[in-house]
Amino acid sequence: MSEDNKKINNEENDISNDDYKTLLDKFYIKTSGVGDLIKGNVIVASKSEVKLDIDGIRTGVVRGPELYEEDDNYADLKPGDTVEATVIDDENENGELELSFRFAGQEKAWTGLRQAHSDRGVIKIKITDANRGGLLAKYRQIPGFLPVSQLAPENYPRVNGGDKGKILERLRSFVGKEFAVKVMTLDEKEDKIIFSEKEAWNEKQKDVINKYKVGTVIEGEITAITDFGVFISFGENLEGLIHISELAWQRIDDPSDLYKVGDMIKAQVISLENSKIFLSAKKLLQDPWENVGKKYKAGQTVEGRILKVNPFGLFVSLDADIHGLAHVSQLELAPKERINDKYKSGEKRIFEIVSIEPKDHRLGLAYNKAAQEAEALRQTADSRQQTTDDSSESSGQEKKEDDKKKTDKKENKKKDKKIKKEKKADKKEVKKDDKKGDLKRAATNGAHANSKKKEETAAKKKKTVETSHGASSEKEVKKEKKK
Repeated sequence: MSEDNKKINNEENDISNDDYKTLLDKFYIKTSGVGDLIKGNVIVASKSEVKLDIDGIRTGVVRGPELYEEDDNYADLKPGDTVEATVIDDENENGELELSFRFAGQEKAWTGLRQAHSDRGVIKIKITDANRGGLLAKYRQIPGFLPVSQLAPENYPRVNGGDKGKILERLRSFVGKEFAVKVMTLDEKEDKIIFSEKEAWNEKQKDVINKYKVGTVIEGEITAITDFGVFISFGENLEGLIHISELAWQRIDDPSDLYKVGDMIKAQVISLENSKIFLSAKKLLQDPWENVGKKYKAGQTVEGRILKVNPFGLFVSLDADIHGLAHVSQLELAPKERINDKYKSGEKRIFEIVSIEPKDHRLGLAYNKAAQEAEALRQTADSRQQTTDDSSESSGQEKKEDDKKKTDKKENKKKDKKIKKEKKADKKEVKKDDKKGDLKRAATNGAHANSKKKEETAAKKKKTVETSHGASSEKEVKKEKKK
């Protein structure tokens, strides 16, 4: 062979290392190890097992508890579907790969949770149970917890009075439902997963909330009343809070004294903090403090009703709109004397106005010497008035008693007259009855007499007839004898 031909043959047979590796990778049959995640196409699927074709080379089988039908990805499989499974045995008794959907599903679920946590993405969970703290949930069969505080406004269990039993009942109504949530906490070592529906809701409502600005006036329906304020539903599924201090200009102890669930109310937006909307009803009302100087002056003594007794002082109502504070240092308490012993909620006392700050809505009161003197004068005047009232009341009472006696006397006379009349009528009735009785008896006696007389007459007639008949018979006998 010539040198040229040898050279050509050597070039044709000369295969590079890279090409050789490519050929090996192409024709080398990879063997899957335990724990590997592989893909396969469904050959046949039944309730007891599912068989997969693995790259046209091997057959894998999933059976029993490894079917993991609770996961939607592995339910209702059909021939031709492509699914993932985890190798749990590289060769079973039939020479097949023993596979598991359960391990594969859980691994995919954890992967989804990790991604949702890192990307702050929204996922769907299913509620399985409830307790006083929140909702038990599962993400593709991996359990987690959704605290009450992380529920969206529309699902937050606001119950008047905070009845724990009713709150739990409300939470249990969510069992079986799906919620869109974000993953707040993901701790695989502690197996701790915390979900938040509120964060997912915030993201969804972000564009809607951006339509509202501070100062915007809204109208909505009261959905819940709490000790600290009322919640309002308005707009496109939005909810805001009117704090108790923003319901009215005067002090309010219980919002339910003013409103009830279902009432419509207008309010103004006063703050926006992410998804939290804070409202004010009193901003739409005239501020009574604007003209407080026309009615009240510093140094003036006024009567006020004590609304609340606190360790630091008294909250006092001067009228429907203006309330003031009498600080404990302004109450003339004796050493070791307690504020609750000297002052009671609901009672009226005289105070002196010591300061007025209309812009800050503050009015300071004192129970000092001036107030005590004014109160003493008031008590004296009240005492005199009471004496006058008692005297008038006494005179009035005596008059009432005299009138009552006269009325009773008249009534007694009427009763006596009526009784006499009834007695007289009774006597007449008795006489009438007696007369009727006499006539009846007379009639009866007459009837008996007539009957007896008739009987006697009939007897006489009978006797006469019999006598006549006897005489005739005797004559006939005498005639016969003569013959």
